[in-house]
Amino acid sequence: MHPPVRLIAIDMDGTLLDAAAQAVSERNYRALRAAQASGITIAIATGRRTAYCAPLLTGHGLAPSLPILSSNGAVTRTLGGELLAQRKMPASVARALCALMRPFGVVVFTFDRGNLNQDSPHRELVVEDLDETSRHISTWAEANRNSIEIIKPLERAFDAGDDPIQGMVAGPIAKMRAAQAALEASPLAALCASFRTEYPARDLCILDLMPLGVSKATALKELCAQRNIDRAATMAIGDNWNDLEMLAWVAQGVLMGNAAAELKSRAKLEGWKIAPPNVEDGVAVILERVLARQNELAAD
Repeated sequence: MHPPVRLIAIDMDGTLLDAAAQAVSERNYRALRAAQASGITIAIATGRRTAYCAPLLTGHGLAPSLPILSSNGAVTRTLGGELLAQRKMPASVARALCALMRPFGVVVFTFDRGNLNQDSPHRELVVEDLDETSRHISTWAEANRNSIEIIKPLERAFDAGDDPIQGMVAGPIAKMRAAQAALEASPLAALCASFRTEYPARDLCILDLMPLGVSKATALKELCAQRNIDRAATMAIGDNWNDLEMLAWVAQGVLMGNAAAELKSRAKLEGWKIAPPNVEDGVAVILERVLARQNELAAD
């Protein structure tokens, strides 16, 4: 039997957010607040950067101490803005990735400049061609428009030696799998990590290029060490390939019901639970079960 849960890490897109990736349901908000009130640390673990994530969580009664593990674990800040951890990719590695990844799709690099909202004048995203970016990831481009700077060629973004926190390549699933294979076969594989997020219904894949050794799992491990939370008391909820390391590290992994069949097969092998899909408030269902179980134990 697992000890009482003290920390639950929750992915955003495809997990906490609705199908349109625009909002958190009121039931999910209530469950998050109830978990926090019970003493459980709720951590958001997302591929999104802080400014693309925090506005969805602000103003709904969540504690400002809530940790956000953004950009797949490269940056950890609280909802209130306190910087807890940050990992960067050397500018020299990012510059080399431009040439390797350019043939496969749209390439984006993200810088962490402390932004907590999309209206900051300090732009955190760099692309080479906004029209081409919009063609591949139109919703993302529109949502992040005020944060995007166009630099061509993209390599010039690193002329001043400014280190990014992550890169991203977007395009069809087959092309992004080929891009990941090309990276793994190149010398750059020893200098950075990569994680896929796939959306089969749209034939869209995001290949995140990360500083070496950075993932949601490593950021979560560091957070638990900071807060003296034992791994045996952890749970994580996710739905995609970039959640696998995190789900494997925690004591209790939970995969969303809307995850791909290949991931559900993996969940069975790993012994992870399957939650209802995001459109059925799967996160809330799991949190409600955890709270009910811990209330039962407390009453015994």
